[in-house]
Amino acid sequence: MLKITMFSTADKVAGQGVGSVYVELLRLLRTQANDELKIQVNTYGRADISHYHTINPQYYLSTFMPNRGRKIGFVHFLPETLEGSLKLPRLFKGIFYRYVIAFYKRMDQLVVVNPSFKEKLMAYGISEAKITYIPNFVSSSTFYPVTDKKRTELREQYHFPDKFTVLGSGQVQVRKGVPDFIELAKRNPDMQFIWTGGFSFGRITDGYAELKKVVDDPPANLSFPGIVDRNKLVDYYNMADVFLLPSYNELFPMSVLESFSTHTPVLVRNLDLYDAILKGDYLGADDVDEMDRDLHELRDDPAALQALQDKAKDAADYYSEDRLVKIWVKFYQDQAHLRKRG
Repeated sequence: MLKITMFSTADKVAGQGVGSVYVELLRLLRTQANDELKIQVNTYGRADISHYHTINPQYYLSTFMPNRGRKIGFVHFLPETLEGSLKLPRLFKGIFYRYVIAFYKRMDQLVVVNPSFKEKLMAYGISEAKITYIPNFVSSSTFYPVTDKKRTELREQYHFPDKFTVLGSGQVQVRKGVPDFIELAKRNPDMQFIWTGGFSFGRITDGYAELKKVVDDPPANLSFPGIVDRNKLVDYYNMADVFLLPSYNELFPMSVLESFSTHTPVLVRNLDLYDAILKGDYLGADDVDEMDRDLHELRDDPAALQALQDKAKDAADYYSEDRLVKIWVKFYQDQAHLRKRG
């Protein structure tokens, strides 16, 4: 049995996709791979594999300790993907960005959730052979579809009107395209807009002051319920007619997978990196005007909305837990073999 140590503080800050990825993987391996893998968290005893989910300085120092085994790094972001997320002093930003890459270079192997990031990592001098692509997934027992009757009941329970509902989710920040989401709500007072998520990093969030004003006093048809517990988040996906993610930069957004798992149609901003992972299971728009047009078409054309819902169902099957647990177990076994051979 392989001894795996997970190093992470991703679940310490609520509302992060990184935390969702970590929680989902830990739960999956502990429930479906406990015959092959012995999982420990944030301990420094001997391990066959040390899997780093976050880049804390103490974790970086631990890579120089003996008995860490094969060091695996999960690439959740790169310096360029942090732009529009955090507002940092220029000097500190430069130091921090160099540290991010230094951490990744300390790893024996990196895991990316989007194959498009291989070239970006290679541009930093990291060998392609050290990069493995494994997609994200979500639990179908946590995120699942409900009946139309139940959806109506949920809207009544949460005090939302029975009209075309658009959901967005993620940290409230410029990179996530929240300003465009707000603009769409203003343009469409006859639709209900909901954004789940908050300011996970407080005042250092890019665009904090301007966005905070809207969050505190939104238009009548726009709701910001804040950071929602994952056990309740499924209700919001099921209340929605469409999930909209207007983000400018992503790796593999967990919110999109959560939407797929609840069979909620997905509309996103057109990004090249989606081509490799979502394979046409979504509707893409270039800007806020196209998003506006698409929302009207989906509202007014039930057949188009149903077709997009069918694509969400297909995507949910592809990113199933049963398929991904096999991929992760084989990956760890292969890495342990490389360690012994080395």
